[in-house]
Amino acid sequence: MKGQIVKILSNLYFVNCDNTIYECHSRGVFRNMKITPVVGDYCIIDKDDKYILEILPRKNFLIRPFVANVDQGLIVTSLKTPDFSTNLLDKLILIMEINKIKPIICITKEDLIEEEDKQKIKEILDYYKKIGYDVYYNYEIDKIKSIFKDKTTVFTGQTGAGKSSLFNRLDSSLNFDVGEVSLALGRGKHTTRFVELISLFDGKLVDTPGFSNIDLSIYDKETIKNAFVEFKDYTCKYRDCMHTNEGINECMVKKAVNDNLILLSRYENYIKFLNHDKD
Repeated sequence: MKGQIVKILSNLYFVNCDNTIYECHSRGVFRNMKITPVVGDYCIIDKDDKYILEILPRKNFLIRPFVANVDQGLIVTSLKTPDFSTNLLDKLILIMEINKIKPIICITKEDLIEEEDKQKIKEILDYYKKIGYDVYYNYEIDKIKSIFKDKTTVFTGQTGAGKSSLFNRLDSSLNFDVGEVSLALGRGKHTTRFVELISLFDGKLVDTPGFSNIDLSIYDKETIKNAFVEFKDYTCKYRDCMHTNEGINECMVKKAVNDNLILLSRYENYIKFLNHDKD
């Protein structure tokens, strides 16, 4: 019988088959095949013996968090406590672009910043809209609900950014724990302790533990370059241009940065990512 893994607790896999949940174990052969079943995996199960027999091919797979077959990612991004970080935002967008997942930005805690800062943030967000990314504010509940239909959406973002609060505003019956934010660290307590696939708004939502450490060393430089979608709008003199050490007359991307056509923080983050985010 075909189903989808919707939750994993210890060595127990909760598999949804035609709206019936089966609590299954995985076969030992998966370890020998170096296959780890994850939430979102479609699989074949033995419903009588409660075993997963086969993991079906994935269209994508995220390492952190462990989740498969995702259509889009809602990046919950705080403007204050913790402070707005273009570095983390671009890093999450990068991971999604590489894995063919549509990034969607959701802004939280706008009420905590000063009016003069709101204009600066608006200019930055307008740039993300210009290069093709949808941007929502967490109070635009009806608009956010509309994006989930027929999609599997992963929720992610900086710890303490307000993912659990947003979940509760979308559907109060979910009743997710809302963690406090440490003022000393500028990050929240981890309120999401495991990955779970939830059916909601005619789609599927995946809540994931908040995180800030992402290993970019697993990606080569060409892959990172190709994940910056706006770079494709500029044709450089040399086809293998990496937009790093080339002269401004040879590299159209660097010229676009100089002409304020590409957001400076995006380019600076690109350089950091090439170096595995080391300054």
